[in-house]
Amino acid sequence: MSNRVVLLVLCAVLGLTSASCSRKLLPGRSARATAKTPEMVKATNVEFRYLKAKGKVSIDFPGVQQTANVNVRVRRDSVIWLSASLGIEGFRAYITRDSVKVLFPLQREYYAGDYAYLSRLLNVPITFDRVQALLLGDYLPVSPAEGEVTPAVTTEGPMQRVQYEQRGVLVQQLIDIAKARVQQLAVQDQQTQNKLTVDYSNFQPLQPRDQLFAHATLLQLQQPQGKPSTVSVQYRDVDLD
Repeated sequence: MSNRVVLLVLCAVLGLTSASCSRKLLPGRSARATAKTPEMVKATNVEFRYLKAKGKVSIDFPGVQQTANVNVRVRRDSVIWLSASLGIEGFRAYITRDSVKVLFPLQREYYAGDYAYLSRLLNVPITFDRVQALLLGDYLPVSPAEGEVTPAVTTEGPMQRVQYEQRGVLVQQLIDIAKARVQQLAVQDQQTQNKLTVDYSNFQPLQPRDQLFAHATLLQLQQPQGKPSTVSVQYRDVDLD
């Protein structure tokens, strides 16, 4: 797995947490048609102080197909550690509220940057909270710092859709009402028509409080031309605190 591919994957992961619109599971009105009295969002997030997870990540980019073991550790609202290996360590990432650092031990190379750089690189606002929400499959409300935006919240059958448009980007989060968990996050740039989606599945309860957690995550990047690029994560062990 080349260093450049790792950084591209991390950038895709960091940028995807903005939320959803590529594969529409539900038909509906535009985000501008917000009801006068918005519905309450029926999503719950995983509560913990520390999380540890192990699994496999599969990468399918044009010209690059790779599978590796992945380890994730999170101290809620503070620090995220990521590492991947193919028998030998491939990279380590250390993500805090104000920086992203990646180490490639074999190549003795090191990358350090801030969210402003990554935001310019992807043309999508990126924050620690978005990275954390993506990894956990959590619902992420609109940040007040991003301007006055009122999401449209609609319920159709077993699903609830939270949708809004901001700075030319259409954002949507689909929530499984029975599970009270986000099932899909996606974002579509209205100008470039680039689409990013994240789908969560294989929900299993975590001890000690039986909180549902998605053990399978599929990230997909679709540009107007070319084959989609995907990153699939399958967790086998997830522990809280």
